Amino acid sequence: MEKIELAKRAIAGNDEAILALLKENEDSLYRIAFAYLRNEHDAIDAIQELTYRTFKKIYTVEEPAYLNTWLVRILINICLDMKKKQEKLIYNTQLEMTSASDENHFEIIDFIEKLPNDQQELIYLKYFQDLKNQEIAQIKQIPEGTVKSRLHSTLKKLRTLIGKEEY
Repeated sequence: MEKIELAKRAIAGNDEAILALLKENEDSLYRIAFAYLRNEHDAIDAIQELTYRTFKKIYTVEEPAYLNTWLVRILINICLDMKKKQEKLIYNTQLEMTSASDENHFEIIDFIEKLPNDQQELIYLKYFQDLKNQEIAQIKQIPEGTVKSRLHSTLKKLRTLIGKEEY
């Protein structure tokens, strides 16, 4: 009940409540930003932009119970915008990794990046952020069944991409 009260105060424009809300969700929001951008500095920039937009537009949230969902949705949009800008500026960057597990991790991420943005988003939300299908459905504003079917087809496509590279 305390979270709802904090959300109501934040929506009403209480700066201290907004800061408390952002501080409370800081870790999970940073992990989302880092999962999308894979760079500490860019993730911090995304969080700063989220903070600015939160102060500017929090009054538009209609239901206090969905304030965290609203924050995640705004952050995802910021990250996607930043990725688009990065893609325009930088086409090829090579990372040298010393451990095989890091190489495998980045190889998987390279495969994920070959997917369309909406499919990448599903993978990041489900497997990097450990969100449930219902939570993803709220964030994406689609039915839960659609999330399940899109995840299924995305994973199938990802397996195909990985399979082609192995041979």
